[in-house]
Amino acid sequence: PKSQKEIIKGFNSTGIEDFFSTGDMLSTVLTEVFADINIYDDDIRLLQRRFVSPIGRNAISFYKFYLMDTVQVGNDECVHLTFVPQNSMDFGFTGNLYVMKDSTYAVKKCTMNLPKKTGVNFVENLDIVQEYEQLDDGNWVLTDDDMIVELKLLKAIEGVEVQRTTKYTNYEFEPIEARLFRIRGDVIRESDMMNKDESFWSEARQVPLTKTESNMDLFINRLEQIPGFKFIIFTAKAFVENFVETGNPSKFDIGPINTIMTSNYLDGFRLRLSGKTTAAFNPNWFFEGYGAYGFKDKKWKYFGEVTYSFKKCDFFPWEYPKHFLSLSYKNDVMAPMDKYLMTDKDNVFVSMKVSPVEHMSYVKDATLTYEKETHTGFSFKATAKHREDQPAGKLEYLKNNEQKSPIDKIKTSELGVSFRYAPGETFINTKQRRRPVTYDAPIFKVSHTMGVNGLGGDYNFNLTEASIWKRFWLSSWGKLDVTFNAGAQWNTVPFPLLILPAANLSYITQENETFNLINNMEFLNDRYASMTLTYDMNGKLFNRIPLIKRLKWREVFKIKGLYGQLTDKNNPYKSSNEDLFLFPTRDGEVMSYVMDKNIPYLEASFGIYNIFKLLHIEYVHRLTYRNHPNINKSGVRFMIRMVF
Repeated sequence: PKSQKEIIKGFNSTGIEDFFSTGDMLSTVLTEVFADINIYDDDIRLLQRRFVSPIGRNAISFYKFYLMDTVQVGNDECVHLTFVPQNSMDFGFTGNLYVMKDSTYAVKKCTMNLPKKTGVNFVENLDIVQEYEQLDDGNWVLTDDDMIVELKLLKAIEGVEVQRTTKYTNYEFEPIEARLFRIRGDVIRESDMMNKDESFWSEARQVPLTKTESNMDLFINRLEQIPGFKFIIFTAKAFVENFVETGNPSKFDIGPINTIMTSNYLDGFRLRLSGKTTAAFNPNWFFEGYGAYGFKDKKWKYFGEVTYSFKKCDFFPWEYPKHFLSLSYKNDVMAPMDKYLMTDKDNVFVSMKVSPVEHMSYVKDATLTYEKETHTGFSFKATAKHREDQPAGKLEYLKNNEQKSPIDKIKTSELGVSFRYAPGETFINTKQRRRPVTYDAPIFKVSHTMGVNGLGGDYNFNLTEASIWKRFWLSSWGKLDVTFNAGAQWNTVPFPLLILPAANLSYITQENETFNLINNMEFLNDRYASMTLTYDMNGKLFNRIPLIKRLKWREVFKIKGLYGQLTDKNNPYKSSNEDLFLFPTRDGEVMSYVMDKNIPYLEASFGIYNIFKLLHIEYVHRLTYRNHPNINKSGVRFMIRMVF
C-alpha cells in the first residue's frame, strides 16, 4: 500500500493569518485548496474540486487540442499543443503542452490557466507552470511547480494575489529507512523547525525571496499603525470566528455570538452568555460554559465543561489528532430533534422553525467522555452519561395503562463506545469546531450504547448504530455523495428511548443527511435503515442554457429515504406492557406513527446554489406518507454557502 512521509526541517510564516487566533486556518485552507497537482492523474484536485487533466483518460472528450508548432524548450525539441475545454463554461483549463519529440512522448513543460468564462468563484486569474527534467537513469521528474492565483471577493474591493513556488531537487530512489515509517503521522516536524537561522534559509531556499516578501514584517507593522485597522480586524474576526476575543493572545473567548438571543416554545425569548478558555490560558486544561435565562418560563439554564487534553494544544482540544478527557454538566431545555443539528441548538437562525416544536423537555445531563484519534484516521470514543428527562410544554409521559398514569420524569444511565475510521481526513480548526477540508476517503462509523437499570438509571437498553459515507468524484460531471445509516434498539423501552429519524425542522438546511419534512417525533422506530444520495452537477446543466449560464448558478439533486420498523414489544397499540408509554399527541390528535414496513419514507429536493456567490435555495418535496395531518408536503429551505 502507498505510504508517504513529509519531513519539515524548517518553517517560517509571516502574514495576515497572524491576526487570527486559529492561525492554522488560512495555511490549511490554502494547502488544501491549492493542492499539489499531478497532470498524470485523470482528475486534478484544485480549489476543492476536480478538473479533467489535459492528459487524463477523459481529456480527448473534454478538451479541444490544436497542434501549433515544433519548438525548443531548454535543450530539447518539443511538439507544442494548446488545449481548451469543449464548453468554455465547464470547469476546465486552457493551456499548453510541450511534449518531447521522440518515442517517449514525455511532457517537458505544461502551462495551464482557468478561462475567464469558467464559473469558478473569486478567482480572477490562475496560472500554473510545471517543468520536468529527465534524470541520468532515464526517469522523468517534476522540477518546477509554480502557481499564481488572483483572488477577489467583491468587485468593489481590491483582491489578493497568492503565489506558490515549489522546487524539487535531489531526487533519490534508494530504499527509505524503515524507522521513518514507524513514526506516527504523515508529517514529521523537527523540534527546531520554527527556530532556523538565516544561514539555514539561505541554503535551503531554491528561489530567493523578493523584496516585497523580505519586507513582510515591516508591512504587517505598518498595517497595525493605520488608524482604525485594529477595530476592523476585531470586527472581522468576530464575524468570521463567531467569538469575541478578550486579549492578544486571547485566553478567554466570549461566544458563540449567534447564540446570545434566541427563542423556543419553553423559554420564549432567551438570552445566553457563553465563553471558553483557549490554549493561551493553559495548553492542556480547557474550560467552557454558558448561562441562559428564559423570559417565558422564568428559569435559568446552564452548562459547564472541563476538558483535559493529553497533548499540548495550539488553540483548542479538538485539534487533530484528538486525545482528551472531558466532564460536563448541563441543565437546559431540549427538543428531541436537537441532537441532529450540526450547529448549536441556540443558533438564532436555526431557531426559526418550519413547524412549531411544542413538545420539549427539561434535561439534566452529566457526561464523562474520553476520545482518542490516531494519525491513521481511526478514532475511539467512550462515554458515560446520566440523564434526567422531565417532559415539558405539550409533551407528556403517560403509562400504557387504563389510568394513563403520568410520569414526572425518567432517568437513564448509559455507557457508550463508538469507532470512526476516516483515512486521510484533513481539518481546519475554528473557534466552534473543526471542519473537514478533504473528502476523498470514505467515513465509517459504528457505535453501541448500553443503558443500565441502576447507577441512577431506570432502564436497561442496547442501541447499536452504524453508518458509511462516501463521495464519488465524477470528473467534469460533478460529484455524488452517498450516505447509509442503520440502527436497532434491541430492548423493550418507552418511546423517549426509541429511535427518531434525523430531522431538521429549521428553515436553514444542512449539508448532512437530515430530513427536512419530517415533523417532531412523527415516526418512532426500533429498527431503521436510511440512505441519502446527493448529486452536485456543479453547473453542468445550467452552463448549457442561454442566459442562465451567465448567472453561474449550480444545481444539486437529493433523494433521502428511510425504512423503519417498530416491533410489537415496543408498540403500545399492540402490547399491554405498562412499562411502555402512550405515544405523544398534539391537541388530542395522534402525532407519532408506526411506519409501514413495506413503504419507506421518501423526500426529494432540487437546489440551486451559488446565487450571488453566497445563497443556496432548495425546494423539498415529500413523496410518501403524505396523508398525515399537520405536515408540510413541500417547502423551501435556505443556506449560506460560499464555494469556489
